Amino acid sequence: MGDESTKRAAQEYLAAKLSEEGQSFEDKANREAAISLAQTVWKSVVQTVIEKCTEWNVVTREQTLTCKETLLGDLRIRCAGRSPLVTVHFNSRKLLVTIDNTARLEHEPVTVLSIEGYAMDSGRSARLMRNNLPVNLDMMILGHLRVLAGLTRRTND
Repeated sequence: MGDESTKRAAQEYLAAKLSEEGQSFEDKANREAAISLAQTVWKSVVQTVIEKCTEWNVVTREQTLTCKETLLGDLRIRCAGRSPLVTVHFNSRKLLVTIDNTARLEHEPVTVLSIEGYAMDSGRSARLMRNNLPVNLDMMILGHLRVLAGLTRRTND
């Protein structure tokens, strides 16, 4: 009987070791994907912000929102007739995208999104994450634009 429990314990040890090695490999591959694809993710953020501002202006039929890229590569969004602004910043070293909306309520924090790699059927990709969940960037940007314009974050539908 002692032999059987020793064998089982040794097998559990091997399984745990293989699991740790596998997780270590996954973590490393995901980190490498995040680093190599960070600029692509940032470009999609810039494109989404510009598209949302353009779409907003088409509906209002005026230049309600202005979106400008700074010399440092940040985005600054302003709403006509209002002093608050939204700043979208990319930190390439830390793989973070920060959205600072000065129109937000005082108790609301600055939005910090991380760029993380993940496995797909066809290899690796990277995406924005917040609180360990993938981000719906369209909805997040729209929420920030609504607050910037003086509306509530969500519709009352």
